[in-house]
Amino acid sequence: MGKKTALFGRHIDSGAKMVDFGGWDMPLHYGSQIEEHHAVRSKAGVFDVSHMTVVDVSGSGSREYLRQLLANDVDKLTGPGKGLYSCMLNESGGVVDDLIAYRRASDQTAGQYRLVVNAATGERDLAWMKKVAGDADVDIRYQEDVAMLAIQGPVARDITASLIPADLHEAALGLKPFCCAEANGFFVARTGYTGEDGWELIMEQQTARELWDAVIAAGIVPVGLGARDTLRLEAGLNLYGQDMNAETSPLVSGLGWTVSFDDEDRDFIGREALLEQRAAGLNEKLVGLILEDRGIMRHGQQVNTEAGSGVVTSGGFSPTMKRSIALARVPFAAVDQCEVQIRNSSCRAGIVRPPFVRHGKILRSGKQ
Repeated sequence: MGKKTALFGRHIDSGAKMVDFGGWDMPLHYGSQIEEHHAVRSKAGVFDVSHMTVVDVSGSGSREYLRQLLANDVDKLTGPGKGLYSCMLNESGGVVDDLIAYRRASDQTAGQYRLVVNAATGERDLAWMKKVAGDADVDIRYQEDVAMLAIQGPVARDITASLIPADLHEAALGLKPFCCAEANGFFVARTGYTGEDGWELIMEQQTARELWDAVIAAGIVPVGLGARDTLRLEAGLNLYGQDMNAETSPLVSGLGWTVSFDDEDRDFIGREALLEQRAAGLNEKLVGLILEDRGIMRHGQQVNTEAGSGVVTSGGFSPTMKRSIALARVPFAAVDQCEVQIRNSSCRAGIVRPPFVRHGKILRSGKQ
């Protein structure tokens, strides 16, 4: 038996197909993964993402600690209510995990910063964070008693606004992307993992149950992990363990933009390894693939290009584009066309720059 979120009973009552995900019992879908995908692209959907690991960081050493821990620089968070995406790296420049870091109001007793990291790597991430902290004046606190919902889609915020605490209405609706607001234990951020607009919300578990019921009653459909994966793939968003891991650096995983080298005196973990990699020249890159033949691209399939071979890191069927798409790590010189080994066949695919779909619009259509 896996760990269960506070909404486990709601999923069972809604007829969800449950699966193990990183040691958690989570909904794969509630009947139709395709319909859930289209609901998020066209209107709105709600995800239970309470399996994500929420960590609050406080103490006089918090800022310098996070400037060492993260490849991106928390000094970019110029005031409370701002967030940024980053990776934690090991000494060789490999990705320990990716996360979002938020700067909170200075009078917050729970933590000056809030980190949201992946579910499957949560325990390992916490151990790494504590190891890096050493004897610094930093309090690293896992918030195990909260729940987290993601409400995503073009009308998600409009529908949800009247359902969140009244003292957050104005602040929540005024949030810019990657900004957050909170009051009385309710935290809302304008972030997501779907390529659509929306909010991610952290709150007490009973409050999450009540909010779940309210958004369902308002016509927002529940969405499982299946559609979450096809949505993030269309949006060109990396999945830890497939598109990046402890053996691959952000520079070859399409995440170079999340690394800040601006402050030469900031010695973040993995900095020297990345500088050496950059100076030597990159020999790989992460690209998008659009299949031109029939078939479905999947993780681990070989990709053949004129510049050499690569591998599909994430692949599947795009409900929006009605064809197979993928992310793949290929030789840096690879361009235009390639072939993907699907079972015993070599299938043609176009090499493109992700994302494929964003805010409901197809950005990369490939060869028709």
